[in-house]
Amino acid sequence: MNALYFYDGPVLEFDREIARRWRGQTYAATEAKARSNLAYQFKMETGRIPRSKIVLPGKIVLEGDEQNERAYVSAEFAQV
Repeated sequence: MNALYFYDGPVLEFDREIARRWRGQTYAATEAKARSNLAYQFKMETGRIPRSKIVLPGKIVLEGDEQNERAYVSAEFAQV
């Protein structure tokens, strides 16, 4: 069953930081698949080709992990 995952952190391309903070969310069966989906989302949003090497080094937060989810939501509302 798919769960909702969140990401809020830096993005690297070939080990070089290209975004200090990027936020995304996706539904996936595993954390590894969520990380892959989020990297693909970033590529599409920024006009990169799908084969470009994008790394999300930060923590992926699973919905329902209340402590981490609160931190993500707080950060999201702080930007508004």
